[in-house]
Amino acid sequence: MSPTQPHAQPPAQSGTQSRTQIFCASTLYGVATLAAALDSDCFPAADRRLLLVCNNATTPETTPAVDEMPGFEPLRGRFDQVLSWNDAISPFHPGAWSPRPDDVPLFERYLRLLWELGEDQVEIVLESIQVNPAQAIAQVFPGAPVEVYADGLMSYGPTRNKLDPLIGTRVRRLLHLDLVAGLTPLLLTEFGVPAQTVPTSAFLKVLGQVAEAVPALPELPDDSALLLGQYLSALDILSVKEEEDLHVRMMRGAVARGHRSVVFKPHPTAPARYSRLLEAEAEKLGVALTVLDTPVLAEVLFDRARPALVVGCFSTALFTASAFYELPVARLGTEPLLDRLTPFQNSNRVPVVLADALLPDLEEREETVPADTVAGLVGAVGFVMQPQIHPGLRPTAENYLRTRLGPRTQRFFKRKRLTSLGLPGGIPERLAFLPRNSTARRVVRRAKSLRKSIKR
Repeated sequence: MSPTQPHAQPPAQSGTQSRTQIFCASTLYGVATLAAALDSDCFPAADRRLLLVCNNATTPETTPAVDEMPGFEPLRGRFDQVLSWNDAISPFHPGAWSPRPDDVPLFERYLRLLWELGEDQVEIVLESIQVNPAQAIAQVFPGAPVEVYADGLMSYGPTRNKLDPLIGTRVRRLLHLDLVAGLTPLLLTEFGVPAQTVPTSAFLKVLGQVAEAVPALPELPDDSALLLGQYLSALDILSVKEEEDLHVRMMRGAVARGHRSVVFKPHPTAPARYSRLLEAEAEKLGVALTVLDTPVLAEVLFDRARPALVVGCFSTALFTASAFYELPVARLGTEPLLDRLTPFQNSNRVPVVLADALLPDLEEREETVPADTVAGLVGAVGFVMQPQIHPGLRPTAENYLRTRLGPRTQRFFKRKRLTSLGLPGGIPERLAFLPRNSTARRVVRRAKSLRKSIKR
């Protein structure tokens, strides 16, 4: 069977139960990951394979779903049918809706009728299992075994919050791309879920098919620097002004490295003003700027244009560019994010840590962290993020903090949190009373006031 042809199996024999696999995806990158896993026989045979598309955009009505994006068509053939989760639960939003416990049997019966599942044995493959819509889908099919796949760097970090054992114990496996060589994902390890790597060669082949199917793109100049927008203000990580300033710094950094042509790939849902500000800056700097309005994967540009430099903040695309396409990359803006991400358990933390630690700084102000210490770093950060979920990581955290904590790595941790967990690098125990002591705080305020008056 050709991987681009609809999956077909002989009809189930009389008396046997048919098997239907439901693959859930909200990004084209995720569908490409699933396609590579299917091409590599990572999933057992099934009678039917359904792709369930989830449009998680803030306003799904104005944002194209995955199956409407350029480059999707060659991926469609891996599945017998493409379904829409948004249509199934309309008018509710996929990120907000989940069934009430008493309504689960009703919704399962409804979906079995809607998708013609009958009495099939259902298996579901989910992304981002810690949140809706993945949680809702797992709840609607309470008897279905679950597999999880990662479409980015978050799988290297711990599970975002404590997962319901009724879901966590059903997960059989975590599929992920080898974005950071030698690093094993922490996600779902509290349930003993094993991780399996999707072959890089299969993923690159799929991305090549996606690139061929994308309509004509603007001609990109040689020696271009590609800037990746992430729309971090939508995640309340940066303000709009701060994100605009970050893009301008990216352009200036690329120009300082000698690039006279810059390509900006905005996030599909980012406002048009981001592009206009860069256009004004490009005119000041005297460089040629190309803004890509077509919502394509960054990997399509890696395949088609081979940029001379890829610049971003902590985008997964930086790692695919470096690890899979061997393109020069640089990051910018990660250090302030490490301090700003809240709560400390924020699932973006480990992706930011990895980008800050492993990727070169665009402005060349500091060195990367030794690659052989990254596993210890991620283990330590993972424990500090989720000590109750991963108590077994305490020795790893203690060892790393005793031996590696310094000016370059201090930013990955907060001293107050290290103190509360009794870890090296926190405030010494004999001084721990100070933050809570009103007299000490009053003395400090008076000292600061006196210092200011002396300076005047």
